[in-house]
Amino acid sequence: MKDQRKTEIKVGLIFIIGIIVFIWILGWAKNLSIASKEKTLTIRFDNVAGLEVGDNATINGVRKGHVEDISIKDDKVFVKLLLDNDVDLRKDAKFAISMTDLMGGKKVEISPGDSSEPLNYDQIHEGTFYSDIASVMSMLGSSQNDLLETIKDVKITLNSLNKYLTDQQLNEDIKSSVSNLSELTKKLNLMIDENRESIKKLTANSVELTNDAKEFIANNKSNMSQTIKEAVDVLRNTDSLVVKVNTLADEIKNKQNNIGKVLYDEKVYKNLTESLQQVNELTKIIIKQLKEKGFKVDAKVDLF
Repeated sequence: MKDQRKTEIKVGLIFIIGIIVFIWILGWAKNLSIASKEKTLTIRFDNVAGLEVGDNATINGVRKGHVEDISIKDDKVFVKLLLDNDVDLRKDAKFAISMTDLMGGKKVEISPGDSSEPLNYDQIHEGTFYSDIASVMSMLGSSQNDLLETIKDVKITLNSLNKYLTDQQLNEDIKSSVSNLSELTKKLNLMIDENRESIKKLTANSVELTNDAKEFIANNKSNMSQTIKEAVDVLRNTDSLVVKVNTLADEIKNKQNNIGKVLYDEKVYKNLTESLQQVNELTKIIIKQLKEKGFKVDAKVDLF
């Protein structure tokens, strides 16, 4: 009787332990937690590329939550995360979807940020998607035709280049050009050796000429400065003279002086013209008298 009682107790304990282990495994698999209160966070993505409910949410690679729900609205994907209560995210935190392994598993990777302000969990935050192998392969598939065309063009280019390089006449021409260049270099070296002394003298003369020029400038620096100053003064005086001449011309043109009045006054011009006409007539009379009977002057002058 006692042995049967012990057996029933053992079976009961084993059953209870099995239930506890089962609940613990189920909670671990479903990311359920009894000891702490979890935080809720919603992130908006353009594409989640296979992310599923229950996938991990990690902070700097450490598992700190999981994906609770995924929904689509207005061409955007909204991912709801449940994070552990001890998670401390800042205002500049970043969210991204990345691969967990080569088999295509996904997770939400969170960078906590270092801002002095805490993250507002009530707001919807923006996330980014890092391209995985499937996305890269899809991109390569879409550009397959372009890649094939590029390979064909490269092949044609290599064939043309191969024909160009294997051309015997071209090789002969290149050899001839290299040979001529070598001969020219030898002659140039020989010419330099033969005229080395002349080149040295020319260089020395250039240095000496430069030194003489520097010495001449140094010795005549004051005179040159004085000459330049006098030239500047001459130019300044010339400018002043030109201004005065222009002013005089303007005054003459505007009849602001006697010359202008004589040249541009119509009355004076008319009187002058009449005087010239009278002188002309008087001259004709005198010439006529001289030709006929001589010059006769009949004038009566009263002095008093």
